[in-house]
Parts: sequence; structure tokens; C-alpha cells
Amino acid sequence: MFDRREPSTYSLPASLPQWPQGEGSFNAGIINLGELEVKMVKQLAVFNYYYYYFKKYKTKSIMFYGPQSIPDGFFLLGHSAQPSSHRHLGRSCVLVARNSNNNLDHQPPPLMHPVGFDLIFKDTLFVIWRPRPPPGYRALGFIVTTLIRRVLMKPKLSVVMCVREDLTQSCQLGDDLCESYSKIKVFNTKPFRTGMFSKGVPVGTFVSALSDSDFPHVGYCLRNLNPNLEAMPNLEQVEALMQHYGPILYFHPDEVYFPSSVPWFFKKGAKLFKKGKSSNGIPIHPHGTNLPQGGTNDGSYWLDLPPEDVDDIKHGNLESAQLYIHVKPAFAGTFTDIDMWFFCPYKGPVAVTLTNKLKTKIKVGKHIGNWEHFTLRISNFNGELYSVYFSGHSGGKWVDASHLKFFKGNKPIVYSAKGSHATFPNAGTCIKGLPKLGIGLKMQADVSNQFIDASNTYHIVAAEYLGGVVEEPDWLQYMRVWGPTVSFDWRPELKKSITYLPFLTGLMVKKLVHLFPYKERRTGPKERLSWFGDEQ
Repeated sequence: MFDRREPSTYSLPASLPQWPQGEGSFNAGIINLGELEVKMVKQLAVFNYYYYYFKKYKTKSIMFYGPQSIPDGFFLLGHSAQPSSHRHLGRSCVLVARNSNNNLDHQPPPLMHPVGFDLIFKDTLFVIWRPRPPPGYRALGFIVTTLIRRVLMKPKLSVVMCVREDLTQSCQLGDDLCESYSKIKVFNTKPFRTGMFSKGVPVGTFVSALSDSDFPHVGYCLRNLNPNLEAMPNLEQVEALMQHYGPILYFHPDEVYFPSSVPWFFKKGAKLFKKGKSSNGIPIHPHGTNLPQGGTNDGSYWLDLPPEDVDDIKHGNLESAQLYIHVKPAFAGTFTDIDMWFFCPYKGPVAVTLTNKLKTKIKVGKHIGNWEHFTLRISNFNGELYSVYFSGHSGGKWVDASHLKFFKGNKPIVYSAKGSHATFPNAGTCIKGLPKLGIGLKMQADVSNQFIDASNTYHIVAAEYLGGVVEEPDWLQYMRVWGPTVSFDWRPELKKSITYLPFLTGLMVKKLVHLFPYKERRTGPKERLSWFGDEQ
């Protein structure tokens, strides 16, 4: 059964500004990857395949699409697929490629047409084909065609290009878009390695097979061999992006532990302690110049608060607070990630729930020196906001721009949970753990008159790709913990609470105690895996 309803086209609430000009190709529409140049094709009007194939339950379906027109000189690498629940095709895109004329004379051409097609799946209205690449080349995607008067017609060899092997790299399979549908399996692909130093460029295509035994273990994406990262924004362009997209960060109406600037924290009396040395600690310079630099978190140093002013410092100072910005390449420089970090002198306690009805007195997570962040991901093809990463979900989560809430134009709204300061895209209560069972940490977020407007309250602290243009503060090089290790003796209270649960539920909670932290020791931004890698 097919659903012919066309999905709506999504665009950001406000039009994009004229971005400042630079020597690179940010916002130029075309990105140079070495021997290839790529262009993003994404508007709904240029897609001509709309097929919603329903599974057993009509609420589950999949859609295939491809560009109706391709810019002159560019070639298709494959069609794309997505669940039909993603109704906004304006957020979808495929990359098309052309020869950049930078290839070496002794090398074969970067692009070649396939030598044939293999039939993968045939239904009453559409067919999926896998291009068969010539020797030394790889197919980066599959092709979808329709049946014309129920006659099977192979696509022309000229409709798609294969890419020379050394200009590609293996990539992992994403989610199965058809889930448990037995007739066909369809996967999107993404690079195995992501982060600042990754060379993989996803092209937006899919791979498909009839069963697990026929399925390839990996797919393929492009490889950026251009070391210059020409499409990354310069400092002026980063400033313009912040002015346009700088989010509004709301704190809960009942929040009592607010962020502050790092210098405020140091000036108020935070001290540096060293293992085996005097217990009095050393006062810290406002800019952290006397903090140990580099190394790893080896347990030799930690920060702590003076006992006489601890309550005053714990409550922070919202007036001094800033968002500390780290700008880095994503997907080999085809996107820009803007990590936005904020510092809270103290992380408040978070309640533990064991079922949707049973409340406990268990509270965990409180500690001195708490760093939280969220990330904007922006396309370097046109400077458009693509998605935002929020740290508040279990392991964190990327949210597409079409599912965000905005404030005054294209400024995303970000909510900071009460006490924990974890970030969320929506107000309300979230159970971090097993939300369906009501087991986990209870996070609460809401709008209030306490907020930070990131568009005018930020400090760019790092942008390594700019080669020293941004001077990193001394405190950023401190790789140890920003507070003493804190242990939580919550097990007696947990044992008492379990007695009120049904027997089987109690057994489940006992097996899931790892969801509740019993020790906290938090390092600064640069020691986190996401600083050089992708968000986890």
C-alpha cells in the first residue's frame, strides 16, 4: 500500500543573512575535496521519487527520493531514503560531485559510470538497483526507478557515477529504516570515524538488500583529501554565525545553582590542591595562569572551594556567566560544529525515581565544578543550521533543526535542567535511564526570566583549524578535575525504597543500579572525548 501524500518542505523561521565574505569557500555552495568538488542538492522541488511503502502497520513506512535536476557538470552518486515520519524533505539532502581538475595526470579519472546494475528489490511500483562499479571504483549509493506500465526497465548507465577507490573510505551502516519489515532492508550510512580529524564525507545515499546474509558489512562515503579545509568559516564569519544563531539558554524557575564565568569562580576563592601537599590549597589567578597545563587527569590535582564562602560561590553569578565557544570541523570540513560550554561552580542534586508512582529520597550528582554544553551543527555549503546536540538525553542526542523551538528568528531555545544543568530541546520532565518504566534520574526544565542570550554573551576560546588566530585561555589547558571527588551513599535508601516495589520490579531495579552514579569527578572541556571527537 502506498501513501501519495507529499511531505512538507521545511525552512528555518527566518531567512539567512548575507554572510561576510572570506578567502575560503564558506557559503559558496561548492566544496573542494581535492580531486572532486561536491554540491548539496536539498530542496523539495528537485526531488521526484515519493514512495511511501507501508509495513504491516500503516504508521511505519519508508520513502525514497532523488534530485529531479542536477547542476551542470555535476553527477549523481545515488538516491536517498528516510522514514516517512520525517515529513520535512527540506532537511534532506544528497551530494552531487564533479571533477575538480586537480587530479594527477597518471591517475584514472575520479568519476566513472557503472558497467551495469544488479537488481536488489522489485515491487509493484518501484525497483531498487545497485550500480556495478568498474575495477578500481566504488558505488556510493543505490538507484530507485519506477515500473513503466509494469515493464521493468534498467536505469541508464549515465544516471549515476562511481568514485575511484582512493577517493572513498568505508563507512558504517546506520539504523535499519525498515526496522522489522521482512522483504527488504534499507540503511543510511555514516563515517566510522567522526570528529575534528575525520576525512569521511557522507553523501546522503542508502544501501539495501533483501536479507542480512546478502547485506554488505559496510557502505562507502567520500574522502576529503584537501588539507586546507577551505569551506570552514573564518573568525568574522563565526562571529556572524553566533550573532544569527546564538541560542537562548533558559534555566529552571526554581534553579538556585547558576553558572558563572571562570574568572569569577577563581576570584571568589577557588583553590588548587595537589596530592600529598598542604591541605590549605593555592589561590588561583583569575585567568588560571598558575594552573598545571596539559597532561592528563592523573589524580594529582583538583580544585575546591574555601569553607568560609562555599555557599555563596555555589549559587554562581549569572551576570558574569558566558558561553565558551569551541569551533571545529565536522564531516571533514563540510559542516562546522560550534560547541557551546558553560561553567557552573556547583551541580545540584538530582532526584532518583524507581517507578512512575514511587518517589524516593535518593538524590545524586551534586559536586563542585560542573561543565555542560550543547552544539550547533552548521552546513558550510550555505551557512544553514542543520541540527543541535543536547547533552541531557541518555548519552546525548542530535535534534534536527525542523524539530527545534526558536526565539526571535533563528535562535534555538535550549533548556538547562534544574540542578544538573543538562541541556534539553524542550521544557518538561525527562527521566534519564528507562523513561518508560519511570526508572532513572528525574530532570526538570522550564522557561524562566533567568536566561543567557548566547548571541551577545560568549567568548570564543578555541578554533584549532584557524591556526592560532584564537588565543586559548590558560584555564582551558587545565586537564584535571574542577572539584574534589564526591561519593554518594545512596544504597541504604535504595534498599529501603525497593521494599515498596512489586517483586519483579524490585529485581529489575537491583540490576539497573549502574544508572545511578555513586561517584562524581568532572574534568574541563578539553579533557572530554567530544573536544576532538564527535558528540557521544
